[in-house]
Amino acid sequence: MGMLQNGVWTNDTPVAPTDASGNFQRAESGFRDWLTRDGAPGPDGQTGVPAAADRYHLYVSLACPWAHRTLVVRALKGLEAMLPVTVVGPVMGAQGWSFAGAFGGTGDPVNGVDHLHQLYAMAGPDMTGKVTVPVLWDMQERRIVNNESSEIIRMLNTAFDDVGARPGDFYPAELRDEIDAVNERVYATVNNGVYRAGFATTQGAYDEAVHALFASLDWLEDRLTGEWLVGERLTEADIRLFTTLVRFDPVYHGHFKCNIRRLVDYPRLRALAERIAALPGVADTIDLDQIKTHYYRSHKDINPTGIVPAGPAVPF
Repeated sequence: MGMLQNGVWTNDTPVAPTDASGNFQRAESGFRDWLTRDGAPGPDGQTGVPAAADRYHLYVSLACPWAHRTLVVRALKGLEAMLPVTVVGPVMGAQGWSFAGAFGGTGDPVNGVDHLHQLYAMAGPDMTGKVTVPVLWDMQERRIVNNESSEIIRMLNTAFDDVGARPGDFYPAELRDEIDAVNERVYATVNNGVYRAGFATTQGAYDEAVHALFASLDWLEDRLTGEWLVGERLTEADIRLFTTLVRFDPVYHGHFKCNIRRLVDYPRLRALAERIAALPGVADTIDLDQIKTHYYRSHKDINPTGIVPAGPAVPF
């Protein structure tokens, strides 16, 4: 996977770092400023920058579930014209995420770089850390505002409401405590849980992760007695789960050994995924070819042949 060390790219790091017990360790996001309507500080006092059309740019991978969250909220809020997108290709090579068309990228019309790590080095010349998507880029100040997906979707939820976004609040005040509680469990055992199972390097680490994952999927299936996870409306809890569900049968079930059950064995969760995929603009954010190509060709430690399987057929 590689990383930046003092602003210089190095590929001498494992694809998925683990601790001494074989547990996958996810790196913290390094840029945490906050986009607000008027540039006021973020909810925890983060440095604020004002929302505006034609100022910001979103860098994503169509394969990445974390970046996919931002594309879903962007579509649901109608931000396509105000927040253009650049896409990296699905295969991570020696230079990490690439904008090259030969690797499925769109090129970088904003900064003209070939690889995402060059963008990070522009924003932080002495940075040491992982190079990840999504990236919310400020074209005016030529810097990264934020690269944490859970925070970017909250910014997009409200920041542009005064400059033409569609109405819709996916983090309503009256449901926040319940949304936060669902998010906490889903992140630890489902969103990140599939990675903890797939990148585990000991049997004990894998067993712990995979059983926690399916315990939470069972819990979510039982919880989903209506259309949505929290209250009677679509919230970020549904969106954050959705991008993992989309990838479950095509990737996580086989590639990450999350094979106790499939999504199709959870009728309520499958219906939730289909319901979200049918919302305006959401289907356009799903690219199963790039999703499968990324996982099966980028993770040589797990799939050394790089062969991408033909199936399964899924309703997205």
